Amino acid sequence: MNQVVQICKIFSDINRVKIVLLIKKYKEVCVCEICDTLKLSQPLVSRHLKMMKKAGLVESLQSGKWVIYKLKDNSIANCLIDKIDLNTTPPLVKCSRN
Repeated sequence: MNQVVQICKIFSDINRVKIVLLIKKYKEVCVCEICDTLKLSQPLVSRHLKMMKKAGLVESLQSGKWVIYKLKDNSIANCLIDKIDLNTTPPLVKCSRN
């Protein structure tokens, strides 16, 4: 039950929803790509991602100096994500890691 509450908290903030949608659409994104695409500060994005990681929604991996995030398989979150049109997600602003 605690995981359901945490997932609902994630989806209660529009910026976190946008971050989830970016990751869903582009599979793997780094913090700088999220910041540049959504025009959010790095500390804010990092706080959101930390909350998502704690809720079991995303996982991260280190790639040089970049931290790459991808969605974990989470049936609760997938039910919510699948209801949102990914075409509303802005084009990803790529960083220099690619």
